Amino acid sequence: MGSVVMKPKNQKQLKMAEQGFPNQHVTTTTVTASNTTVQTNLRFDPLYIRTIPGILKVVQIVLNLLGFICISVSWGATTSRGSWFNTVAMTGFWFTGIMLALYLFHVVEKFYKIPWLKIEFVFCALWVFFYLLAASLAADYGKADEAFGAAAFFGFCAMVVYGYDAFLKFNGVRSGALAQGDRVVTKSTSSTVTSPAY
Repeated sequence: MGSVVMKPKNQKQLKMAEQGFPNQHVTTTTVTASNTTVQTNLRFDPLYIRTIPGILKVVQIVLNLLGFICISVSWGATTSRGSWFNTVAMTGFWFTGIMLALYLFHVVEKFYKIPWLKIEFVFCALWVFFYLLAASLAADYGKADEAFGAAAFFGFCAMVVYGYDAFLKFNGVRSGALAQGDRVVTKSTSSTVTSPAY
């Protein structure tokens, strides 16, 4: 038995065969599908506090409250520096506390189409900058009042915790993760071999 050789039917095929065009080509199709699994019922889940995001939220709430108390009991609580620190601390306290409650009762999972991770990332990134400014201003007054020095310490600690949380949120946004619930991504690939008709 010999090998089968395709003979060109016309001049165009002859010219293409001389230039080294292949007799067939392969087309590969990749289909990516994602499946989102969430439970839309509201329920209390105290185990969230044991996760890394839950621990970060609890630490943020405590640091916000401690910084606020330190400034509030100082002689300079009504100065612009003290007011700015208290504004940053209380806004952080309430936002983080509300988000913790939303996670504990799985409201975030119920409304999974809202970009929770992006919202939290922007907030955490802003609070890193705000706490850097507020804690630096409080540290400058720390030489006159020890309460401002303690508030500055708690402010810098809160800045670090918010920064780490922003880093985690950024990685979650970049990978397409959900704030709560599961997203499974599946890929399927198929190949097709086609012989051209000249």
